[in-house]
Amino acid sequence: MEHGPIMDTATYQQRSNRVVADVIAPSAAEVDKDARYPRGNLDALAQAGLLGLISAKEVGGIGGDMRAAAVVVEDIAAACGSTAMVVGMHYCGTAVIEKFGRADVRKAIAAGRHVTTLAFSEAGSRSHFWAPVGTAVAVDGGIVLDGMKSWITSAGEADSYVWSSKPVSAAGASTIWLVPAKAAGVSTVAPFDGLGMRGNASSPVKGARVKVSEADRLGADGGGFDVMMGVVLPIFQMLNASASLGIAESALQKAAAHVAQTRFQHLGQSLADLPTIRAYLAKARIKLDAARTLRDDTLAALQSNRADAMLRVLEVKAAAAEAALEITDTAMRVCGGAAFRKDVGIERHFRDARAASVMAPTSDVLYDFIGKAVCGLPLF
Repeated sequence: MEHGPIMDTATYQQRSNRVVADVIAPSAAEVDKDARYPRGNLDALAQAGLLGLISAKEVGGIGGDMRAAAVVVEDIAAACGSTAMVVGMHYCGTAVIEKFGRADVRKAIAAGRHVTTLAFSEAGSRSHFWAPVGTAVAVDGGIVLDGMKSWITSAGEADSYVWSSKPVSAAGASTIWLVPAKAAGVSTVAPFDGLGMRGNASSPVKGARVKVSEADRLGADGGGFDVMMGVVLPIFQMLNASASLGIAESALQKAAAHVAQTRFQHLGQSLADLPTIRAYLAKARIKLDAARTLRDDTLAALQSNRADAMLRVLEVKAAAAEAALEITDTAMRVCGGAAFRKDVGIERHFRDARAASVMAPTSDVLYDFIGKAVCGLPLF
């Protein structure tokens, strides 16, 4: 995927802002309350052409880059974390399909008729997403996949999974496949009823003797690790970080608005008149601006192929995830009991912000990688 600017930012951001204001924001509370997959939001994004945002123009897409995807995901996350997660994972899967997939699937994604997602994490290797234990075996001119995937966004809702397995015969850690969600042997193990991101349908998916063909392979047999590191990791880290930024921004703005309008009548003061409250919000603002600056610098590093680009990629998700945890905690603190009310909206952001730090690669795994890089040690 190209990392530099390809189209006018206003073009796709105006589309995104309209969909967020008209459809996504009004439905966010119900999506969360009912743990409902945001199908209506996806339909609206499809109609606006935004499900094909990073699809090439040659297949009917917008031809947007990683920066475009980051902007859109951040905008969506400020309104609905669940929808942002679904869209971000769709873009991650699309990036792989754009590079290695069939033209018919690429055209369907560009037209908004096909939602995809990543299926890398497994119960057997947990947060070490790069090391699948599921198998791929050549049988009667085709391939049979077996594996148990864990915490797959859009499980049972997406049209396809970008699925990892052990190689068929080549050396290497993994091979990537495009698996139709309705293929025989693919099943969602359990519904999702989580603390946060309640509408993202993140559930285990089982593949039992799922038949695919060599044409469904995305990249070379045994080349999955290179696909994960070269194609998926940069966009996944960037979009996950952007979702955290959107959630944190919305929580901070709501907290600031609340303390500005909530008054001590007997003193003739608002909560915002208290220096301690202002200090909490100031620290949150600095933390958020620092994380967003790192996100933007990471985009610049990728665009210019800077020597520190991969280090920035490792840093950006951990920095944004931890910032979102701290900022949403601050928003709850300064708003007091009011923050616990559903109608205020801050507690939903607080819950949604918990997800990023535990999504593979988790913040703790990333800290280890970053520490290795700092010490000049190999990451793997």
